[in-house]
Amino acid sequence: MPIETAALVVADVPADADLLAVPYSAELNPALAVDLHVPVADLLAHYEAKGEAGEIVDVPVARADGVGRVLLYGVGDGSPTALRRAAATLSRRARGKARLAVVVPAGDVTAFAEAALLATYFFKIGAPGKKPVGEITFVGADEQGVRRGRIVAQAVALARDLSNMPGSVKTPAWLAERATEQGVTARVWDEEQLKADGFGGIVAVGMGSVNPPRLIQLSYTPAEPATRHVVLVGKGITFDSGGLSLKPTANMKTQKTDMAGGAAVIAVLGALAELGAPVRVTGLIAAAENMPSGTAQRPTDVIKQYGGRTVEVLNTDAEGRLVLADALSYADAELDPDVVVDIATLTGAITVALGRDVGAVYATDDDLAEQLVAAGRSSDDKLWRMPLIEDYAAGLSSSIADLANVEIGSTYGGGSITAALFLREFAGKRPWAHLDIAGVGRSSVDEGVLTKGATGFGVRLLLEWLTKP
Repeated sequence: MPIETAALVVADVPADADLLAVPYSAELNPALAVDLHVPVADLLAHYEAKGEAGEIVDVPVARADGVGRVLLYGVGDGSPTALRRAAATLSRRARGKARLAVVVPAGDVTAFAEAALLATYFFKIGAPGKKPVGEITFVGADEQGVRRGRIVAQAVALARDLSNMPGSVKTPAWLAERATEQGVTARVWDEEQLKADGFGGIVAVGMGSVNPPRLIQLSYTPAEPATRHVVLVGKGITFDSGGLSLKPTANMKTQKTDMAGGAAVIAVLGALAELGAPVRVTGLIAAAENMPSGTAQRPTDVIKQYGGRTVEVLNTDAEGRLVLADALSYADAELDPDVVVDIATLTGAITVALGRDVGAVYATDDDLAEQLVAAGRSSDDKLWRMPLIEDYAAGLSSSIADLANVEIGSTYGGGSITAALFLREFAGKRPWAHLDIAGVGRSSVDEGVLTKGATGFGVRLLLEWLTKP
């Protein structure tokens, strides 16, 4: 659900706080904004505190109306990553409380506030369990820094909400409705318009479902004239059964989040105005439900993508690249961007390569790749650059079409690489990057800023990239 915890900035410690949190560094020096009336240094020594980020010493203190609690919390080396870990730990410790007052440590207050709020996120249909802390007061914090942290956290929460929604609700039309609520200019193609305009990939993927596909375009223009136009393309498969190339049941259980890339694009577009982004941004979300039926596309079908290139569909479970190819071709032909970035839960292969903590970036431009990796490092949406190995492109050749959607046989392997090479064919000659977030788009644990389910990966790094000088 949207983050329910309120964030406030005040100069003094509120008297009615259930918990007061005070930071200390690796040198065990507490930032005492108030007199705690307890021997802090002795307590830290008694508990053998090390000052690590996420370490908490829980201390009872006398108050006028009884006994209160102070949480002495470590901030490690004070880096943004350490502050995020410390803030998330505090928010989780305060679950069920009405109000947490936090003396904010020195350093990146935006990272601290963002993590404190993200750690309160929960999604449950029906009665919730133990609710998150109702309000967090950031004592001594920069108001603008906290504001940015709140905006970013709310954007990530929106992406999580969209991704976590069950497929029984989240049809392509439903996703389009949510996208048009983000306060930016919107255009939506329905199934008839998609057919008429030649979006053969989106139409083919969605033709097996009773819930027809959509293409969603969102447009943000800054108040001041922009010198750069960025197009973001998101995969929006609202549920992926694999189509006639049916997935095993276990693999299907996570597929309501197969539109996490599209959710990230929607959330980013919705936050740009509040953050004052100086760049013009267009978002494209190619939305379809991939289902088996008598009308579904078949393995060995040949489809015509937007722009006219033909593709032999050898595996209907490699559908994300088909809808993305249409959107990329449209962006190249009609939108005249300076840069194109797509984001998608595209391949299981990338999870084998990079695990579940690091996303992949493929790019045709070194500067673009470096910018995205740096933004990921700053935002903690970490990326690793992967190679576009030219020799592997031969695996996508088809005897009856311009391309096959998957490698024929297993000569090359590298499924995430060949998927990126497929997309490159439709991105044009301008700088392009592809983010494969299949491994990082979902979490199986409640830990740090993550909650079981969708992570909202990509929102923080894209906002960092688009809004920071």
